[in-house]
Amino acid sequence: MLNDLDKLQGTWHITSLETDGAKMRASRFSDATVVIAGSRFMSLGMGQTYEGTVELGRAKKLKTFDLVFTAGPKRGTRNLGIYALDGGRWKLCLATRGDKRPERFATKKDSGLALETLERRAVARAKTPRQSSPPHPEEPEAVSSAPATELEGQWAMVSGVFNGAAMDASMVKWCTRVTRGDITTVMAGPQVMVKARFTLDGSAAPRAIDYVNLAGKTKGKSQAGVFDVDGATLRICIAEPGKPRPRDFASNPGDGRALTTWHRIDR
Repeated sequence: MLNDLDKLQGTWHITSLETDGAKMRASRFSDATVVIAGSRFMSLGMGQTYEGTVELGRAKKLKTFDLVFTAGPKRGTRNLGIYALDGGRWKLCLATRGDKRPERFATKKDSGLALETLERRAVARAKTPRQSSPPHPEEPEAVSSAPATELEGQWAMVSGVFNGAAMDASMVKWCTRVTRGDITTVMAGPQVMVKARFTLDGSAAPRAIDYVNLAGKTKGKSQAGVFDVDGATLRICIAEPGKPRPRDFASNPGDGRALTTWHRIDR
């Protein structure tokens, strides 16, 4: 018989979020997911990456859980919460500060509580009203016809540092990069984290890479970075959209940079 930790395994999409009594607009968390792998979790897509372990309590009436953060901005802290599982829906109320556990699924102003609902599947888009003229066709999946570059192929992540916080090794193994022509896609398990069209400038020192994001909250925005390829090893340090290009391969607290190292596994 499956226990609750077994039932939580995999990727969950956030479908509603309320903090301190205020409901957050759906556009703020449209790409946000939580991935559970064993007893570890990774929260993605809300401007920061959070990692750690999830500990489930033994209470039967009001089910409890703790999130113990081991990487990211909340590293070294523990948040207390309650949860309910109903098939493909996971509801939780979490104390984002302090050592008092929520007693019900509700928040209020200055409570420090977050109320979330997550689902297994992506939320279906609302139907649009019938139009007198034919609707525009859906935007096709971006496919590159550009020639291969030295970034071509499939890559497995070796390490990642985001805003100065190192990604936990148990989560690193979930991350892959696939580059075809001038399009690169970074995945964390089944979740697309980055999809971008890129250009390279080998005359710069360090060599420069520029993204134009094709998906997610940063769609249409540009990012500047540096890269280095040494045999089957790739390093990329990329700045946040609108920030200056890094001059070195480093990510420190507050700089918003992503520094990743990859090993090529297939061309």
